[in-house]
Amino acid sequence: MDQLKIISWFMFIISVGAIIYALIFNIPDWMVYGISLIFLPTGILSFGLLAMARGSKEEEEDKRKEPFIGY
Repeated sequence: MDQLKIISWFMFIISVGAIIYALIFNIPDWMVYGISLIFLPTGILSFGLLAMARGSKEEEEDKRKEPFIGY
């Protein structure tokens, strides 16, 4: 889970940075379209992964009390 959080944060920061770059600086239109097609979905995906990687306290307690023993 820690690796998922790190990668998700990294993707989210890069996506937000690229979107802000496209908004602030005067770059060609085709680059703005490329950034929007690539980094908007990537930002949404990474934000969703961050939300999923965070578990509730009840789930964490259940994991400690009843470890997975297999089937």
